[in-house]
Amino acid sequence: MNFPVQAITLDLDDTLWPFAPIGARIDLVLHEWMREHSPATAAMYPVAAMRELRERLYHAHPHLHHDLSALRRLTLHEALHTSGASLDLLEPAYEVFFAARNQVECYPDAIDALARIAARVPVAALSNGNADLERIGLAHHFAFQLGAREHGAAKPEASIFHAACTRLGVAPAQVLHVGDHAEMDVAGAIAAGLRGCWINREAATWTHPQLQPDLQFDTLTGLADWLDANLDAAAPRSI
Repeated sequence: MNFPVQAITLDLDDTLWPFAPIGARIDLVLHEWMREHSPATAAMYPVAAMRELRERLYHAHPHLHHDLSALRRLTLHEALHTSGASLDLLEPAYEVFFAARNQVECYPDAIDALARIAARVPVAALSNGNADLERIGLAHHFAFQLGAREHGAAKPEASIFHAACTRLGVAPAQVLHVGDHAEMDVAGAIAAGLRGCWINREAATWTHPQLQPDLQFDTLTGLADWLDANLDAAAPRSI
């Protein structure tokens, strides 16, 4: 399928890099830090208990689902307070989290494919997470980064897709959103009037009852190849 693409919005977690190893590292790094700086907190909240606390607070505060940084601070505040630790440890603990959160290992194809895509069209990062592309060292590939926290609403809300299109200066119908999540990324983008590309690295089955992705690839390289062919075919030929 060929169609005009003037810009791309790109998800980050589980599209450019897998998040599961990052989450596991965060849990361990934070626990070790607590063992050193607040043993009572580490004793009351070992890794599994801290994870359960985070999940419980997530479900108790749906108004913060667009702001994962606020939810992380809330979790740390609760753990420190309940264990009798000084709340002066909150921001240092958050910085430990944030440093570990931005230690990413991209999928083998991702960086080369991203560079190829960004050389063709403007690319904006559009994420519900709190990765920092400057810290990670990939910001130079992107026109900008728009997060759910900054915008005030998370994917699949149409407003965050529209805000990205406005900043790009491109009509939604000519923007391709690329991501791994069938509902939040692909269906959300299509419902907002964008094109949707599903990066399906796990060979999952598409199950949305009404919408279908415009494109589907198992790597970002597949998208880069498609974009090269699509834009070359659309380019005017000299006579």
